[in-house]
Amino acid sequence: MEFQWMNQSEIRKEGSRIEIMATPQSDFFCNSGCVSEEGITPESLSNAPYYYTEVEGDFVLKVRVSHAFRDIYDSASVMVMVDLKNWAKACFEKTDFGTHAAVSVVTKRGESDDANGCNLEGNTAWLKVCRVQNTFSFHYSMDGEHFAMMRFFSLPADRKVKVGLLAQAPTGNGGVRIYEDLTLENKTVKNIRYGI
Repeated sequence: MEFQWMNQSEIRKEGSRIEIMATPQSDFFCNSGCVSEEGITPESLSNAPYYYTEVEGDFVLKVRVSHAFRDIYDSASVMVMVDLKNWAKACFEKTDFGTHAAVSVVTKRGESDDANGCNLEGNTAWLKVCRVQNTFSFHYSMDGEHFAMMRFFSLPADRKVKVGLLAQAPTGNGGVRIYEDLTLENKTVKNIRYGI
């Protein structure tokens, strides 16, 4: 696999472990104008370090992620991207509700949604993304064997898309995001909801 950068940052590789430095105030999110009197609404940003490869056709990417969960929206994530207006990410994130959660964002035509999934114990989880034609699914796991679906969605994708590792720190000072045991297979899953 040949990886390249969008928004390059510090990286350290050792064996099957990749450490990427999330830079301060960095994210991928396209706010459609949502505001609130209280609380934090994400800004429109596309400046988080994204370490990706280009893949043609169907695939499955799986990786174990961990980080320190210091600031709200800190995340170690995986992202699939068509272009800057059409992309999606699966995050293991510190939420604004004070939890560690499997979170997903799908962006189409330059507008992002935001879906908090299950709250998870600890600082480590597995994330997986599957593609079958122009449909995608995100999954999470605590043991790397038994995965549950976070999200099932479509993107206006060409045969080739970007997929890889995203390190974000939208509200904080950044920090190390850890990715281990990354696998990327060109294969078509039989059931995209199950990811197998």
